[in-house]
Amino acid sequence: MTVPEETHDAAHDDEPLRDAEALDAYSNAVIDVAARVSPSVANLRLTRATRRGEIGAGAGSAVALTPDGFLLTSAHVVARPGSRGVASFPDGRELRFSVVGSDPLSDLAVVRTDGGNLVPAVLGDASQLRVGQLVVAIGNPHGFAGSVTAGVVSALGRSLPARDGRTVRVIDDVIQTDAALNPGNSGGALADSRGRVVGINTALAGIGLGLAVPVNETTRAVIGALMTEGRVRRAYLGIAGGPRPLPPNAQRRLGVERCVEVVEVAPDSPAATAGLRAGDLIVELAGLPVADVADVQRALPSSSIGEAIQLKLVREDRVIELQVVPAELARAGS
Repeated sequence: MTVPEETHDAAHDDEPLRDAEALDAYSNAVIDVAARVSPSVANLRLTRATRRGEIGAGAGSAVALTPDGFLLTSAHVVARPGSRGVASFPDGRELRFSVVGSDPLSDLAVVRTDGGNLVPAVLGDASQLRVGQLVVAIGNPHGFAGSVTAGVVSALGRSLPARDGRTVRVIDDVIQTDAALNPGNSGGALADSRGRVVGINTALAGIGLGLAVPVNETTRAVIGALMTEGRVRRAYLGIAGGPRPLPPNAQRRLGVERCVEVVEVAPDSPAATAGLRAGDLIVELAGLPVADVADVQRALPSSSIGEAIQLKLVREDRVIELQVVPAELARAGS
């Protein structure tokens, strides 16, 4: 009986080499991002004054925006009024900082150190991200400075509720990643493979899932407002509501399927003045279609404060158009 000779497959010999090359390319990408971004990421140690002197009041991370001392972090990291503390950098410097402005409704805040010559990070554009793309998280989990974790964008377009007093707003287009995040990562950088900061790490969504506020056109405007004015102006209608399908007759008449149902109208609010009622179904605001609460938010930029805008709604099977003049949303405690 002749035993057939084993056929030699040269391609199999190359598999370990290809695997090693791929692993090395991945490692090199993470190493390069860490080298580019880590010098811009600070460890924030919050303090508060007491009769016995200053005591610790929390910790987090921050990303340098400008050489002259501006840093970006999460609002919940510096949530206490009058927060201050020390920012520690990878080069060994420790600089005192104070809060310039905080916006709980985007979970972003800007602080400024009392010294300059920082290494600013390069901001990217989260709208260009794709699911599966490599991202690197850099921060200070549990106080371990300069920690680097890597993963992928596991989902895009997530929503994250944010609260300021009684006001609840949805943060849009939140990035979901499987890069390991832990307490202390909040305020740190989420960077793409080219070392551009595309998100600010903000929350844990579960085991192996983290969330980051995106750096995009909307949040760049928030950051600019915090740096220059210390606050973000937002338009306010004074309604509470939620998404729902339009009744079939209204769908056929208007050619749209979904709307926002008004559940409550705040007394003496712009919505009340304009004549909105509970049960109204909003289908259009400022010329833009409205299918969910996020659409209402997008239709109300700060430039609409004090300006009359058109609102289209369905009430008892009738299509009604009203004019509403948004007011400025007051900050909690102000």
